[in-house]
This record gives sequence, C-alpha cells and structure tokens, in this order.
Amino acid sequence: MGKQKKSIGFFEKYLTIWVALGILAGIGLGYLLGDSIEIISSLEFARVNIPVAVLIWLMIYPMMLQIDFTSIKQVGKKPRGIVWTVIINWAIKPFTMAFFAWIFFSKIYSAWIDPELAGEYIAGAIILGAAPCTAMVFVWSYLTDGDPNYTLVQVSVNDLIILVAFIPIVGLLLGITNIIIPYDTLIASVIIFVVVPLVAGIITQRILIKRRGDEWFKKEFLPKLKPVSIMALLITLVLLFAFQGQNILNNPLIILLAAVPLIIQTYFIFFLAWFGGKKLKLPHAICAPAAMIGASNFFELAVAVAIALFGLHSPAALVTVVGVLVEVPVMLSLVALANRWKY
Repeated sequence: MGKQKKSIGFFEKYLTIWVALGILAGIGLGYLLGDSIEIISSLEFARVNIPVAVLIWLMIYPMMLQIDFTSIKQVGKKPRGIVWTVIINWAIKPFTMAFFAWIFFSKIYSAWIDPELAGEYIAGAIILGAAPCTAMVFVWSYLTDGDPNYTLVQVSVNDLIILVAFIPIVGLLLGITNIIIPYDTLIASVIIFVVVPLVAGIITQRILIKRRGDEWFKKEFLPKLKPVSIMALLITLVLLFAFQGQNILNNPLIILLAAVPLIIQTYFIFFLAWFGGKKLKLPHAICAPAAMIGASNFFELAVAVAIALFGLHSPAALVTVVGVLVEVPVMLSLVALANRWKY
C-alpha cells in the first residue's frame, strides 16, 4: 500500500483566496461607507484600535494554546537545529528584510513612492521580518515530514525570544530608517498581543487538559479553534482594506510593488536556512522546519503592531497584510522544493 499523500487543511489551503476576497470586500466596503467608516477607526484606547485588538486576540490566542513550553527541556539533546533556527530568525532575517525593503521602497520604487511613504512601507516590512512564524509552521513541518516534537521546540524557543528580542530589533531597525518609534506603544503591543494571550493560553491549556485530558484537548478542542483564528484574520483584513480602499483604488499597483521584496526575502531566507542546515549536517526532519520557520512570518503579530504603531490607514499596516496575501502560495512552493530535495 502506497504512502498516504499529506495535505493541507481546507482553511489553510485556500487562505490566499480568502485573503483576496477579504481585500475585495474591504475595498468595496470602504468605497460604499465613505467617511462614515471613520467611526470604527476612532474606537481607540492607548492608540490601540479596540475592534481590531479583539479580532487580533481571536487570531493569536488559539495559536498560543498550541505551544507546549515543557518541550524546552529537550533543547539540550539536539541543540544544533535550535541554534541554527535562532541565528536565522534573529541574527539574519530581520536585517535582510530591512535591506530588501530599503532597496525597493527607497531606491527602485522612488519614481512611484515618495520618501515619507517609503519609510512607512519599510517599517511595515521590518515589523513583518522581526516576527518569526508561530502557527503555520506546524502545517509546513507536517507537509515536509518534519519532526513534530522538534518543530514544537523550535517554535517554543522562538516564542520565548519574541518576548525579549522583538522590541529591541524593531526599535533598532526602525531607528536606522529614521522612523520615530513610540516605544510605549510598541511595548504595549507586545504585552497585549503576545504576553497576555500567551499567559491566557498556558492557563487555559492546563485547566482543560487537567479536566478533559490531553487527547481531547489536541484532537477535539484545538481543531475547532482553527476556523475562529482564520475568520478573525479575514475580518481584520476587511477592516484594514476598508480603510485603505481609497489609497489602493488611486494606486492599485501598490500591492504588487509591496509583494516583490517580501517574496524575494522569503526565498532568500529559505535557501540560506536550507543549504546552511545541510552544511551543518542537520537531518531533513529538522532542516526543513528550520527553513520554513525562517521563511514564514508571525503575520498576526506584525499586523497588530503595525496598526498600533502607525494606524489602520498606514502603508506599514498595508505591507503586513500583503505579507499575508503572498505567504501561503510562496510557502507551498517551498514545501514542494523541500520535498523534492529530501535527503
């Protein structure tokens, strides 16, 4: 009997289509509602939009429920793959993203984008590049025959590093591009969108596993939350593009322009992580997920932080959303490459 072909879940498989439909719905909604949509954008507390904050919480909280931080104790057994994952995600990826964004938005696109707007587009790319993937990595790991337990350790270590490294790296790179950083908002964003859902996820996980058991939690409870997370993402995109609608209608080329450096960065990091991992003699089951984590992004966090720092209408928020649009088809092409190059 032949080996069963692995497949991606329905919601994940068609995420690009859902995102594209969300974009069209958002642009249409923004056009129909006109200035009256500003009522939603005015619902803010400490520069954080309340409706969007609730939606982003619904995106991130289910992901935090999947993390098993007790797996961190396994790090010492096979440290090479963890060290390589950390180097790619924190010592290389944010800086190459900033470089590609600077080259394209400031130099190549200078005829279409003025310098002030270019700075915000670069900022959005930097925020996206400094947030390594958390949830979708489990899908990419599964599709490339990655070691699920080791992938869990890789993701868990990355999530812990986000707590301490995300703010300094984003602050450093935004400072280099001469963007004024409201550090209070950046810190508040990480607390609201990472720390709080992480703590809530750990508490919920422990209570439910204690009451209903580990198998029920993983096989029944978590799968039911997946559609909630994606629906929250899509509604957030509808709102974002409702606010961005007029800008996009005036300059429809901007989505394509924003996509190019993001796609180049994704392939660049994948190849670097893949061939570097092979050079380090990492087994395929560890090398493939390491390359996937480096190539993909925690776009839910990036969207949240970009909105909090620059606003719903901002070019920075638009770039993070374009990141969502291109990620799934690009990552599926990398899954195919990883499987073709399996060793």
